[in-house]
Amino acid sequence: MIVKGQKINDRYQIIRTIGEGGMANVYLAHDIILDRDVAVKVLRGDLAHDEKFVRRFQREAISASSLSHPNIVEMYDVGEDDGNYYIVMEYIDGKTLKNLIKKRGALTLPEVIDIMLQLTSAVMCAHDSYIIHRDIKPHNIIITEDGIAKVTDFGIAKAVSNSTITAFGTTIGSVHYFSPEHARGGYTDAKSDLYSLGVVMYEMLTGRVPFDADTPVSIALKHMQEKPIEPIKLNPTIPYAVNKIIMKAMEKDPNERYQSATEMLKDLSMALKNPEGDFVEQKDFTNQYTQRIPTLGEQEYIRNNDEDYEDEEQDEPKKKMSKKKKAIIITVIILGIILLPVIGFFGMKTIMDWGVPKDVDLPNLVGKTLEEANKEIEKTDIKLEKTEEFNADVEAGKIISQEPPYIDGYTVKENSTIKIVISKGTEKAIVENVKGKTYEEAAQILDNANLKVERIDQTSKTVEAGIVIDQDPAGDKEVNAGDTVKLYVSSGTGIKQVEVESVIGKSEEAANSILTKAGLKVNIGYKEDSSKPTDTVLSQDPAPGEKVDEGTTVTIVVNNYKKPQTATIYVNVKDLVPKSLQGSETTNTTEGETAKEVKVQLTVGEGAAQTTTTSADTPSLKIDIQGTGQVEIALKISSSTDNEIYTRSIIFDFDTQTSYTFKKG
Repeated sequence: MIVKGQKINDRYQIIRTIGEGGMANVYLAHDIILDRDVAVKVLRGDLAHDEKFVRRFQREAISASSLSHPNIVEMYDVGEDDGNYYIVMEYIDGKTLKNLIKKRGALTLPEVIDIMLQLTSAVMCAHDSYIIHRDIKPHNIIITEDGIAKVTDFGIAKAVSNSTITAFGTTIGSVHYFSPEHARGGYTDAKSDLYSLGVVMYEMLTGRVPFDADTPVSIALKHMQEKPIEPIKLNPTIPYAVNKIIMKAMEKDPNERYQSATEMLKDLSMALKNPEGDFVEQKDFTNQYTQRIPTLGEQEYIRNNDEDYEDEEQDEPKKKMSKKKKAIIITVIILGIILLPVIGFFGMKTIMDWGVPKDVDLPNLVGKTLEEANKEIEKTDIKLEKTEEFNADVEAGKIISQEPPYIDGYTVKENSTIKIVISKGTEKAIVENVKGKTYEEAAQILDNANLKVERIDQTSKTVEAGIVIDQDPAGDKEVNAGDTVKLYVSSGTGIKQVEVESVIGKSEEAANSILTKAGLKVNIGYKEDSSKPTDTVLSQDPAPGEKVDEGTTVTIVVNNYKKPQTATIYVNVKDLVPKSLQGSETTNTTEGETAKEVKVQLTVGEGAAQTTTTSADTPSLKIDIQGTGQVEIALKISSSTDNEIYTRSIIFDFDTQTSYTFKKG
């Protein structure tokens, strides 16, 4: 029995239980040596007594620990402590893909493609290292808050597959995702993992598994014998290519599936770019020889001859069958052949006497109360299997989901069972008063109450470091589960007093350095003062010589005044105005032909315009300007009657330019 505070191998201190399963329990623990949180999976007690299983488990776990991939939960350590066999893994703060599907139903296409690209990449990495998972299912996939998918239990699943899975109570959760060859008990390889990936993708896009029944055996038979309903028929929004990828991954014959994770990853990447494309290749098996599929009766033979399931220690050689035993077996076979027609006749008669269950329309129970659901099915022999869970989005007492999900025109057999989930409404939690406790104690109490915690450090002259000073909401208040409680935590007593040094007249850089080194924070403002040097401190608050607490913010005001610079603008008026305004090139006083006058207007930035009246044939008009940095200069030339002749604007940089000429071209 693992308890809170217990140290495993004098290194991993148990914090709390985070998961329980048929094979093992999972704990959040702290690695004392490396100072990090880890997940510790401890084998169930009855399995720990199976030496053959433990040996294989350790071997497979160690092999899988060599995997390094961003989408695979990393294994750190494998060991035994006082009869507790454990593995130490990377701790991932997130929820299983199964829980995500239960909560939301079908996921969006972009989400599914993103998750599948991550999963397939992880599986490809494992397969490249000759490691097969054998139990890929949403329960073994963790999704972080950032949308990162992590596959867990590599190596563990392989070890489990070699023992009696039914005894672990894991068959029901896994059989929905088994490949046909896995369901038969036959040889499984990398293509079996790809089948399971196809099932996971199917469930993500439809909100349901492709095959379901009342017993694990019935589900396994469906995997081997029935073709699944195409996901596009359950969710018409699924693109053509995505539907093809799922169906190819879920082919009964491993030879007709994707032959590698690399192939599947390539098609998924293509689907991201062209979801309606016809690029998914299907192999032509018309010329293939007929292959016999092993029956359930051959299961044990196949399993015993699967090299992948062999132990390092081989079983004792089988003894040769005696002649007497052979004679008995032959006699039984002959009797079986003689009696088979008789048995078949009476068996068929019995089945026909019983009759075949009728098909009834699948009712839509979602959104109804339990009473309304019972009325809906009262004229049928359908049974309801109900569970309850908290749900903030669905009113208490109403059905959140059903399995199988409602599909228009879909039927089920009489005496079928519909699994329904009834909302318990929003889960409530009571905020305990944790003032005066250490932050660690307070955080644990609130976490146990299903509440989130936000830590806010505050200085205190009376409360020692690490103690909760205050909280929001206050203690004994009822809130929704998952709400955040703010904890104001003391950062310690004995705050150091600091005398503020004068930085007036110093540069911004020097002032910032002096105050920062003194343990003070700096806030900088700016002001223009033409009477003081640029980039020097004009004032500070608190004043020089004043004593303040270490960490106090000092506000300084820095002079950012820049002295205006002078530049010259030349305007080639004659170049820019029409010749009709310029008169004759040589003034003819007899005929009175002279150049006309024009107005030249120059505006610098937001300043007032400078206007000069000059002759239209002026070759170059000089205008002096002042300013700082980059400014817009606008030129406007107009006639004496204010008719616009020419306009143009430029960006002028006083830091790099001393003159500019407005001219033609």
